Amino acid sequence: MKILIVGIGKTGATLARTLTNEGHDVTIMDSDATRVGEICDNNDVMGFVGDGMNYAALREAGIAEADVLIAVTGSDEQNLLCCLFAKKSGRCATIARVRNPLYLSETAFIREQIGLSMIINPEYAAATEISRLLRFPSAIDINSFSKGKVEMLTFKIRENSQLAGKNLNFVRTKIEPDVLFCCVQRGGSCHIPDGNFTLQAGDKASIIIAPKKTHSFFKKIGVDTHGAHDVMIVGGGRLAYYLSKQLLELGITVRLIELDQARCDELAEKLPHALIIHGDGSDKNLLLEEGLAETDAFVALTGFDEENILLSLYAKEVANAKVVTKVDRISFDSLISKLNLDSVIYPCDITAEYILQYVRTKQNAMGNNVENLYKLLGDRVEALEFKIGENAPIVGIELQKMNLKKDLIICGIMHEGKFILPGGESTVSVGDSIIVVTAQKQLNDVADILR
Repeated sequence: MKILIVGIGKTGATLARTLTNEGHDVTIMDSDATRVGEICDNNDVMGFVGDGMNYAALREAGIAEADVLIAVTGSDEQNLLCCLFAKKSGRCATIARVRNPLYLSETAFIREQIGLSMIINPEYAAATEISRLLRFPSAIDINSFSKGKVEMLTFKIRENSQLAGKNLNFVRTKIEPDVLFCCVQRGGSCHIPDGNFTLQAGDKASIIIAPKKTHSFFKKIGVDTHGAHDVMIVGGGRLAYYLSKQLLELGITVRLIELDQARCDELAEKLPHALIIHGDGSDKNLLLEEGLAETDAFVALTGFDEENILLSLYAKEVANAKVVTKVDRISFDSLISKLNLDSVIYPCDITAEYILQYVRTKQNAMGNNVENLYKLLGDRVEALEFKIGENAPIVGIELQKMNLKKDLIICGIMHEGKFILPGGESTVSVGDSIIVVTAQKQLNDVADILR
């Protein structure tokens, strides 16, 4: 597909790299010639220097031939205008990044009036991810399928865990039959395990489990299932605002530390039920005075990755709390993964996942669409949800008789609104959704899961 990305900041650069790796014909456009040159030098993309608010510049960049335009400049208004120009000049689908909280309640109206295919708010999406994690603090990552009816949880197996040293057949027969281990990260390697795979302390395991069994399973293996009731946040940007608002609506106590007095005043007005603290969140004494050692969860959301990482490491040292760390730059993700951090949130990656999900769905013409897509365990594994159409080659065939690709597992079936943890004799019907976890990349259609 021909994709034009307007705006090459962190998000635009991430999208350019991700979509190029997916095999798409990507053109980038930005008014900063130096930035355009850097991205072109490091990625197989076409570069164009120009202003996305200039209709003639968009035409010169190839908007008339583009299949998708993605507007991710620093201005919401410019992104929306750019998409409007695109709709008037060609046949392309349009995606706009809109970050201002003022537009949040008007998203549906804006999308309808301009004819947008998608509006993405990275900070709001990241806040939703963090909120989900704080409701189940023992999880490193939580991904939702089938409109929230099914969740995939990733957690670390501790030294004293009842799972350490046990193979998966033992787990299914002796501990919990309604659980399926989809993938396991051990060191720098990822595994799609079979029943003979033996778990070890230090493994990061992703599981699908019947929703009603989640809490009982984790209790059986000695993992705390209580959600956070008291959360400390450092940094008062858009993400902090969205997260605080979501947590307060859940009845969770929020303490937010922000250095800028004017921003504190603004947040105090918008979040009257939160405790807004004017101060330096990097001051250890202030953190301790405000209750870091007693808090259930600590979330580092400053504008500096290094500060967020250091604050998170300190919180891990002094508090028995769930720690969430925001990181904007992903170039050091392999190094960050080696640190003793709980959950790391990359807003750019979340944005890219949402957009990639849309692009894969748009590519498909057989009705077996990608409904959800998540990158797991450092982008080594993908979890996808496919809608099963009439032409799907797996309809009516037992799973054990399917010639599935290597390093791929069907780990969930949603049939008539009911979740099924599949076995070898399970079959798939038209209208079902299936959850697939695979080390294979670029699966666009359910037919791609077969050899």
